[in-house]
Amino acid sequence: MELLNRPERPTAIFACNDLQAIGVYQAARTMGLRIPADLSVVGFDDLPIAALVDPPLTTVRQPLTEMAAAATELALALGRGEETPQAGLELATTLTVRESTAPPAGRAD
Repeated sequence: MELLNRPERPTAIFACNDLQAIGVYQAARTMGLRIPADLSVVGFDDLPIAALVDPPLTTVRQPLTEMAAAATELALALGRGEETPQAGLELATTLTVRESTAPPAGRAD
């Protein structure tokens, strides 16, 4: 609510996860703001609920199946006492564009 109450209110919010983004939806509606006309919102996770909220949430999809497989392989290797070949693993994410984003009001670009 503090972010949306500022004299120079943001035109967009990128939330750390989809549930926080849904909280932004609630705060925006409480203040009479329309998504995306007044405020664009992007989440992170691509939980199933992201496609069901109104408007459907633009979000970053994490490859959860691949993450779970990699974590399982790492846990099993550690359990067997094996050295792990790497300290981290990068998996590609994708942006799932839905209807919660638009150019800032008054701008066409």
